[in-house]
Amino acid sequence: MASTSSLKSIPSVKPSNPRSSLSSITQNLKRCNLSLPLSSPNIKISTTHHGFSTRAHSNRLTTKAFFFDWFKPKPDPPKVQELSVYEMNEGDRGSPAYLPLSQKSVHTLGDLVPFSNKLYTGDLNKRLGITAGICVLIQNVPEKKGDRYEAIYSFYFGDYGHLSVQGSYLTYQDTFLAVTGGSGIFEGAYGTVKLQQIVFPLKLFYTFYLKGIKDLPAELTVKPVAPTPSAAASADAKALKPNAVIPNFTN
Repeated sequence: MASTSSLKSIPSVKPSNPRSSLSSITQNLKRCNLSLPLSSPNIKISTTHHGFSTRAHSNRLTTKAFFFDWFKPKPDPPKVQELSVYEMNEGDRGSPAYLPLSQKSVHTLGDLVPFSNKLYTGDLNKRLGITAGICVLIQNVPEKKGDRYEAIYSFYFGDYGHLSVQGSYLTYQDTFLAVTGGSGIFEGAYGTVKLQQIVFPLKLFYTFYLKGIKDLPAELTVKPVAPTPSAAASADAKALKPNAVIPNFTN
């Protein structure tokens, strides 16, 4: 057995500055929002209820946002502009063309009707352009002596641009179609259009309820004449006199 005198004492290893090291660790943990689960009588780390604080702060923000939205001025509803036009079939455009794809003696699902008619202002004093489109037969309704079509067509207004519509076209009653867009002054237009049958398929009256566009020019928003079977375009508009057409009207 070795004698105790031959054993050399081993010097104890101590951190150079334990308080400084612990303080540095603690501050780093706090920056990361971490808690330090150390138990020592000589170490005291104060913590806060961070989760509770965050939830309370979030609740305050939600409450503020609610009251801000409640009292925030509501946007004005979009402006609706009315535009009335007449569609006239004067028998000089070869329209409409009936294509009985079903090859049956009665109107049947799938039959097609391409068409193009003349377009006049609501007061019938100016030629605007034309309509152009196609109808797909959906249902023959014999008890009403008419048909139900799905229609896709456009209204052309010369230099002003055009409006496109789509929806049900009923030959036996008035209907509403959707305005799906446009070009020129009608770019961005949306809304609806009421189609009134006057004399099918020769005379139709439309009232557009347009949104999303700037104010329409005065020559398009004239007061319309009542839609009756006797309604007819003026002689000057039919003759395409310069005072009775819009700029570069579509023909």
